[in-house]
Amino acid sequence: MRLRSVFARNLRLLRQATGLSQEQLADLAGLDRNYVGKLEREENSPTVDTLEVLALALQVDVEKLIRRNGP
Repeated sequence: MRLRSVFARNLRLLRQATGLSQEQLADLAGLDRNYVGKLEREENSPTVDTLEVLALALQVDVEKLIRRNGP
């Protein structure tokens, strides 16, 4: 599985586990809601800075976003 796919799956699972909508996560991370949706659909790849702000918003270590065995 490609790293982009791993990230997209983990982002979606972690977001859903915290009960956040894409819009709520985007607000917490200071990102656009459409961008979060594109990340989850594998249409965009995150920068290292984006990984960091998403991890902070989800209150997880950044490694959980890119772990191949899931969060």
